[in-house]
Amino acid sequence: MSVGELYTKYTKVWIPDPDEVWKSAEIIKDYKEGDTILHLKLEDELIIEYPVNTKANQLPFLRNPDILVGENDLTALSYLHEPAVLHNLKVRFLESNHIYTYCGIVLVAINPYEQVPIYGEDVIYAYSGQNMGDMDPHVFAVAEEAYKQMARDEKNQSIIVSGESGAGKTVSAKYAMRYFATVGGSESDANVEEKVLASSPIMEAIGNAKTTRNDNSSRFGKYIQIGFDRRYHIIGANMRTYLLEKSRVVFQAEDERNYHIFYQLCASSSLPEFKDLALTSADDFFYTSQGGNIFIKGVNDAEDFQKTRQAFTLLGVKESHQIGIYKIIASILHLGNVEIFSERDGDSCNISKEDEHLNHFCDLLGVEHDQMQHWLCHRKLVTTAETYVKTMSKQQAINARNALAKHIYAQLFNWIVEHINKALHTTIKQHSFIGVLDIYGFETFEFNSFEQFCINYANEKLQQQFNSHVFKLEQEEYMKEQIPWTLIDFYDNQPCIDLIEAKLGILDLLDEECKVPKGTDQNWAQKLYDRHSNSQHFQKPRMSNTSFIIVHFADKVEYQSDGFLEKNRDTVYEEQINILKASKYQLVADLFHDNKEAGPTTPSAKTSRVNIRSARPAPQIPNREHKKTVGHQFRNSLQLLMETLNATTPHYVRCIKPNDEKLPFSFDPSRAVQQLRACGVLETIRISAAGYPSRWTYPDFFNRYRVLMSKKSIILSDKKAACRNLLENLIKDPDKFQFGKSKIFFRAGQVAYLEKLRADKFRSACIMIQKTVKGWLQKVKYRRIRKAAITLQRYGRGFLARRLAEKLRQTRAAVVFQKQFRMLRIRRAFLMVQKSVITIQAFARGMFVRRIYHELLLDHKASIIQKYARGWMARKKFGRARNAAIVIQCAYRRLCARRELKQLKIEARSAEHLKKLNIGMENKIVQLQRKVDEQNKEYKNLSEQLHSISTAYALEIDKLRRELEQHRGRQEDGNLVVSLQQEVEKLQTDLDTVEKEKKQLEELYSSDKASLVKRVADLEEENTLLKHEKENMNQRILSQSKDSEDQFMNRSMKESQMKADLEEERSRYQNLLKEYSRLEQRYENLYEEMSLVKFHPGHRRNPSNQSSLESDSNYPSISTSEIGDTDDSMQQVEELGLEKAAMDMTLFLKLQKRVRELEQERRRLQTDLEKMEEQAKKKGNEYKNSPDPDRDADSAYNCLKRQELESENKKLKNDLNELRKAIAERATQNNSSNELQESYNLLLNQLKTANEELEVRKEEVLILRTQILSSVQHKEPNIHIEGNRIPEWNNGIKHLDGDESIESYENICETKKLLEAQLQSQSMQHKEELEALHAEIDGLKDEVERRQELLAQTLQLSPEAQVEFSIQQEITRLTNENLDLKELVEKFEKNEKKLKKQLRIYMKKVQELEVNQVTVQAERPRPELTRQATVQRKEKDFEGMLEYHKEDEPLLVKNLISDMKPQMVSATVPCVPAYILFMCIRHADYINDDHKVHSLFNSTINGIKRVLKKHNDDIEMTSFWLANTSRLLHCLKQYSGDEAFMTQNTAKQNEHCLKNFDLSEYRQVLSDLSIQIYQQLIRVAEGTLQPMIVSAMLESESIQSLSGVKPMGYRKRSSSMVDGDNCYSLEAVIRQLNAFYNTTCDHGLDPEIIQQVFKQLFYLINAVTLNNLLLRKDMCSWSTGMQLRYNISQLEEWIRGKNLHQSGAASTLEPLIQAAQLLQIKKKTTDDAEAICCLCTALTTQQIVKILNLYTPLNEFEERVTVSFIRTIQAQLQDRQDTPQLLLDFKHTFPVLFPYTPSALSLDSLHIPASLNLTFLTRV
Repeated sequence: MSVGELYTKYTKVWIPDPDEVWKSAEIIKDYKEGDTILHLKLEDELIIEYPVNTKANQLPFLRNPDILVGENDLTALSYLHEPAVLHNLKVRFLESNHIYTYCGIVLVAINPYEQVPIYGEDVIYAYSGQNMGDMDPHVFAVAEEAYKQMARDEKNQSIIVSGESGAGKTVSAKYAMRYFATVGGSESDANVEEKVLASSPIMEAIGNAKTTRNDNSSRFGKYIQIGFDRRYHIIGANMRTYLLEKSRVVFQAEDERNYHIFYQLCASSSLPEFKDLALTSADDFFYTSQGGNIFIKGVNDAEDFQKTRQAFTLLGVKESHQIGIYKIIASILHLGNVEIFSERDGDSCNISKEDEHLNHFCDLLGVEHDQMQHWLCHRKLVTTAETYVKTMSKQQAINARNALAKHIYAQLFNWIVEHINKALHTTIKQHSFIGVLDIYGFETFEFNSFEQFCINYANEKLQQQFNSHVFKLEQEEYMKEQIPWTLIDFYDNQPCIDLIEAKLGILDLLDEECKVPKGTDQNWAQKLYDRHSNSQHFQKPRMSNTSFIIVHFADKVEYQSDGFLEKNRDTVYEEQINILKASKYQLVADLFHDNKEAGPTTPSAKTSRVNIRSARPAPQIPNREHKKTVGHQFRNSLQLLMETLNATTPHYVRCIKPNDEKLPFSFDPSRAVQQLRACGVLETIRISAAGYPSRWTYPDFFNRYRVLMSKKSIILSDKKAACRNLLENLIKDPDKFQFGKSKIFFRAGQVAYLEKLRADKFRSACIMIQKTVKGWLQKVKYRRIRKAAITLQRYGRGFLARRLAEKLRQTRAAVVFQKQFRMLRIRRAFLMVQKSVITIQAFARGMFVRRIYHELLLDHKASIIQKYARGWMARKKFGRARNAAIVIQCAYRRLCARRELKQLKIEARSAEHLKKLNIGMENKIVQLQRKVDEQNKEYKNLSEQLHSISTAYALEIDKLRRELEQHRGRQEDGNLVVSLQQEVEKLQTDLDTVEKEKKQLEELYSSDKASLVKRVADLEEENTLLKHEKENMNQRILSQSKDSEDQFMNRSMKESQMKADLEEERSRYQNLLKEYSRLEQRYENLYEEMSLVKFHPGHRRNPSNQSSLESDSNYPSISTSEIGDTDDSMQQVEELGLEKAAMDMTLFLKLQKRVRELEQERRRLQTDLEKMEEQAKKKGNEYKNSPDPDRDADSAYNCLKRQELESENKKLKNDLNELRKAIAERATQNNSSNELQESYNLLLNQLKTANEELEVRKEEVLILRTQILSSVQHKEPNIHIEGNRIPEWNNGIKHLDGDESIESYENICETKKLLEAQLQSQSMQHKEELEALHAEIDGLKDEVERRQELLAQTLQLSPEAQVEFSIQQEITRLTNENLDLKELVEKFEKNEKKLKKQLRIYMKKVQELEVNQVTVQAERPRPELTRQATVQRKEKDFEGMLEYHKEDEPLLVKNLISDMKPQMVSATVPCVPAYILFMCIRHADYINDDHKVHSLFNSTINGIKRVLKKHNDDIEMTSFWLANTSRLLHCLKQYSGDEAFMTQNTAKQNEHCLKNFDLSEYRQVLSDLSIQIYQQLIRVAEGTLQPMIVSAMLESESIQSLSGVKPMGYRKRSSSMVDGDNCYSLEAVIRQLNAFYNTTCDHGLDPEIIQQVFKQLFYLINAVTLNNLLLRKDMCSWSTGMQLRYNISQLEEWIRGKNLHQSGAASTLEPLIQAAQLLQIKKKTTDDAEAICCLCTALTTQQIVKILNLYTPLNEFEERVTVSFIRTIQAQLQDRQDTPQLLLDFKHTFPVLFPYTPSALSLDSLHIPASLNLTFLTRV
């Protein structure tokens, strides 16, 4: 490929820029070879001419296509060079906020300087088990790769984390260790993983400090080895440290701090346990105040110190040792404040004895004050002959003091690291380990000293190892693919390493100069100049004689030699060390003993000595000699580190610091490029670019570039041959590509060339499509215009024709109008003449007829007057005659009556008559009284009739009299005209009056009209006001309706919240149960291991009296005698449902209190009953022993009395039932006070009838009593009644003799006393009842008054308030009634249970009595019976019970549980084992054997647990026993005898209920066991389904050729792939779901449980798929969204096909559906953002933003999501209250519910298969 083909118009290139390092530009003119200028256009539209060096052919770097920008792996870029790497990192970091990027085997991590939510446990589990390239780059992916290779290759691994200060090395290493602690957690209870993580806060406190570049900079290097056993669980760890920066203890630069532990201790100095440390603020100490600022923004030193103390405690450091550590640290601070005064001569100095800091220093370390004061200012010189004590100057003393402080801190640091290693050490053999190296990166400052020299030396060694490893991997890849390769030339820094560590190198010369007595830094620098001036990697600065330059692999670094010798010697005076050795504190003395690992007592001791392994302790060296120098020790420890790394498989994490200002998500290109060059990333790129960096598998290449193939060249059967033919035709240079076994290798730039060809192909195809579509559109447009013209012509011609026809119609219509008008005018004139003639005729004829009629009318009136006058005269005559006759009759009759009255008075005076009349006088009086009443009534009627007749008669007479007077007046006048005139005048006056009245009426009408008009106006105004009020009311109603809706919503939200709380509580309980089962399993495993450890040959037997249930199920044994009524009531509340109980907790508490009260009342009554029975027995014995003649009479009387009371009791019960029915009807009908009155009247009526009946019964009792007593007396043998007195009795003459009268009188007295007593008791009872009724009446009155007050208050309220108030009152009333009814129901249930228990007791007593009677009868001799009868047993029907012997119980469990296979009962009724077990339990209940019930339950539960433990991965067995366990639980409920579970039972099933035992506690045990089995079923199903989900839902092509393929770089690297990776399709997932569904259905699992199982499985599919989608950039594309929607539709169709749509399984897929829609929806404008916000309600804000950031176009024609669009989405979603969690918790388990489903199968119809070998069971 020529240069002219690459550098064409519109191609983008990179040119250097001083600010941004590299700047993008576009070629605007094709470049030809030989041109010296390249015409470019910058992004700001500026056109420049870029000079080209034609001799060196240095053209600018080509830019990758936009489709490759933002790749996860930098090696996937077609053009591999520095600007491409920098731009890709910048785009990912700033636009997508991705801080991790692969660069081959290196993970580049950019510090975001803010918290990023990508490190939770959900992310850890998402990366666990995944290949390294399958997910987005992450430090967890590197950790998983190391963990996987350790397990697969059984080779130790290392993770090397490097970078400069502030790049995030420590955090990355911490997260890697956290990943190992989470994934490879320890199996034991030692919590090793927690201890490993606990070491981090300790090491950060004592080894990290604030610098100008980082607030938490590690000032030492560490290598942590995490050990694993053969199961790859963490068993221990070991830490090695390198080169602690001791100089920071005594010196800090500006705006820096000392180590964190000093400030933490000062911040906690106010604690009481630290009073002895004498610490104050850190500002008061010299060693902590040199930086100027002792605080770090956002850091609380006191809280961090608490974490440090907790970490010490967790690692097992004793409290005494912790106090000792804090004392040593405090002593260092006090040592820094010791003031040294110079003497006059200047060669000596002294320290005041009263220096408080020196006193504190000596007290805290337990050393002699005087000695320390002396040797801080003096030193000892030892020669061969003698020893001298020499004074020191002030500066020398200060240097010695600082050296002592550094040495003390270094030794303490070593001691802490050693104890951390002891705490992390394990005795278990280590199988393999993973090392995490957190070491400093390449450093260069303005002033570089000995520390920077050692750091850069270590990085040179690490870079050499890195280069060789990268080259090795490239070589392995080429050899594996069997392609020819040539040696790649890469940078070898061995000469630079030799310059430092070889013989007579820099370190050797430094050690040699340190041995010289008066060696100086200048002399050492001069030796370097003389020795290494000819080396390529060593240079001498021009302007300095004490500095030197080393050319490192990253950059040139100038080192100042000042202080090299002192730091290399690390001198500490031996006299000071000897004083510390003599400390009275053991911890201080141990720090400086010679038997320490690194020999800390020598003057050259260094913190980095801890890196020397403990297995190789340094030999003791005489005190007079110097020990090894720091440089020598560091070289040895570095050599050991490199040996360790070379023996492991390394993994690299390079941390990059994006800017120096610590700004979040801010990218400085110059700083980033500097670090990329220093950390070796660009070297990796260069090595990759030197070979074949781009690699494609044959299927991916075929799918991506098949558009470049012709139809003939496409060979679907052999894709490798098709790819070979395509490349040979497109790329002529065979060196640009190579064909491997499974991949095609390309040189740099070839993939970009292929992408260009592919884009050109698509562009030409698009042009062809556009051309065809535009032509078709023009044709359609022409046809549309032609059709429109034809249509216009047709409509125009039609309009003209219609207009002509309209004109003709109008002309004809005018002629017709004229004709009709003329005819009408003539006809109207004729009709007018005709009407006039007819009117005249009519008036004339009427006048003549009226005259004739008037004459006839006068004649008729005269005849009528005559008739009435004659009749009146006749009637008057008849009346006078009749009145005279009546007067005569009355006078005669009065005379006769007087005579008769006189005669009767005479007769009444005689006595005999009075005697005769006395008989029946009363009846006669009554009859007479009735007759008098009847006569009075008749008299009244007659008088009324007479009055009416007389009034009518008087009216008639007055009428006739007036007519007669009128007639007489007419006769006297005799002139009709006058009368008529008078009549006319009268009529005239009447007319005037009428007119006046009319005027008055008109005036009244006008006034009324005015008033009405005014009234109408007022009404209209009032109407308008009412309308306004109506509108206001409507608005108020609307607002109140909205408020009510809001209230309803709030209530619904509260209910949903309560349901959610209930679900959460249920899930918490089930999680606890799950944790319990896990701990139980763990206990069993430990027990088995212990048994294996403690195994002794021989047979051992478990104690028989040990309950297996207590060890396996953790439930106590159940005794039926201990189950009280309170427990029953509590269980009834539980069976009613947790939701109801939760909704009315107050009701529950009231019921519980009421239950306790009734229980106490029941016990009290029971004791009273027992006492009364004892008293009755005593009285009975007394009656038996003392005969009484009145006993028979009393017994008879008591018998009658009991019968009467029983009948009365029955009647009262009936009345009570009626009363209860009335109350129940009142409660159900919800009526108000009228119903209260009705019920009260009903109560009074019943009470009155009862009192009346009671009185009648009392009278009857008295009569019967007297008759019984008299009959008893008459039956005495010594009393005889003479026969001649019988007629006297019959005749009514009742004469008795004296004895009989006395006896009868005594009996009457006794009866009287008895009746008086009864009367008193009845009166007292009546009074009590009356008082109760009065109280009830008063209560009802109060209630009525209260209701009236409420009614009055309610009427004053608004209508809405009235409605609300009435609803509240109704709710209160219903609640009270409900509470009363519940108390009543509870009382009935209590009575029922009490009666049942009494019945059981009586049955037992009856059985005992029967047995006793049988024994007594057997003992009695019965000689009269000479014949013995045989009793034959009836054949009973099968009652659904199975009997077994106690010794057959293990065999029953073995055949029915242990050896049971689901195939054995596949042809029978589902859940046969559960039915058989329950039938055995029924028989044990029937025979009342609680021990047998207890033993069978324990054996069953433990047997099921053992079977499930044995088959813990068998879904069929798990499903089988879940179905049987739940069925056994349902049987226990169905046949428990509780009415709540018997509603659907048949009569036969009710007969099979349990009789003696309440097994509610065992129901809870079985419920918990069912939950455990359900959780195991979910775990097995999820384990089978989870590996298939990602491949089936995301990776497989359900729609063929839809998804495109992009170069994935490191993803397909062979080292990260496991051989034989399975690829699953959606059909495989559906087949697996079908298998699960068929298995659960075949075993008879309840449909509700099946629905919950598949809801959980579909949630797993949703969570795993969505989590992978959120962590995979290659899957976030439009085509993936289409594939995903198709796959989800297939799953939804499966759900509908299996009738599982009610389970909620489809709703669990809603987040995944919305994610697929988000990938396909348009993402450009603000409207699109609003649509996305409305659409994605099931996704969190973080998930939406993450998907948008990950969205990657697969073709050039798709557009990326802009950063501004994502910011718009974030702004619109900022008000959402989402969880901060990014990923879904795929381990979340929905709480399971086991609804009660009774069986329709009757137990007596169950058939037991013979294959179960249960012949020892007997049917009962």
